[in-house]
Amino acid sequence: MIPKEILKKVKRLEITTRGLVNDVFSGEYHSVFRGRGMEFSEVREYQYGDDIRTIDWNVTARQGHPFVKVFEEERELTVMLMVDASSSGEFGTASRLKGEIGVEICALLAFSAIKNNDKVGLIIFTDKIEKFVPPRKGKSHVLRVLRELLYFKPEEKKTDIALALEYLNRVAKRRSVVFMISDFISGDFEKPLRIANKRHDIVAVNIVDPREMEFPDVGYIELEDAETGEQMLLNTGDPGVRDLFAAESGDEKNRRERMFSSMNVDTISIRTDESYVEPLIRFFRMRARRFR
Repeated sequence: MIPKEILKKVKRLEITTRGLVNDVFSGEYHSVFRGRGMEFSEVREYQYGDDIRTIDWNVTARQGHPFVKVFEEERELTVMLMVDASSSGEFGTASRLKGEIGVEICALLAFSAIKNNDKVGLIIFTDKIEKFVPPRKGKSHVLRVLRELLYFKPEEKKTDIALALEYLNRVAKRRSVVFMISDFISGDFEKPLRIANKRHDIVAVNIVDPREMEFPDVGYIELEDAETGEQMLLNTGDPGVRDLFAAESGDEKNRRERMFSSMNVDTISIRTDESYVEPLIRFFRMRARRFR
């Protein structure tokens, strides 16, 4: 039995995202994600100006005069939400935690998908596959996906993106639009990402907290790695310590961006201290320009 507070959160998410989906993202989504390609519809008699490459020679031979194949855009898409549920998602020094923002983004993307009559599926992972919800259509299915995200309690704390991508390639037989929602604090996953990106349209949604990039001068602080439990004492009053931390964080960010760029994987950068709406709008508009 799902607790009442979870059902209330699901309803709140639906209400919160409904306006954005209707007013902002519905048209943007449709213009960007147009389908997997063209599918055969019917044959008809050849007309002047038709591309001769579309002639159906079998029908032409039977009928004694030319017929061409007619194709239509295959509109239906499958949208897979891959959500990192590791313990680092429980971090946040601004108004909300990284994991909470991730759920809201999932809601926005899922409601945009069903408004476009697309299927939505869900993979929740840590350093194991925690939950898989096969793609289906409809509002009731999306509400189930959101309930899973809000009610779910992961068994593990660490992150293995490589394992999650390998699982995606096994269960997603059809080409899908895959939103990977994570902070991407993980071991090496370049090879499985390269393989997955050849089969699917991967979009990396990177959620970061400002304190993961730089520290303010607040003296000594004790830090604990949420995934490993490792603790350390850090003197943020030392400019050298702050500069080193910022440099290492910047290097890791640049390395990750270069990897995504080399594979033409689109990225959306979300900060916990800023609205996620504008970065998503920029992403949709950038994709729309590309497809014009």
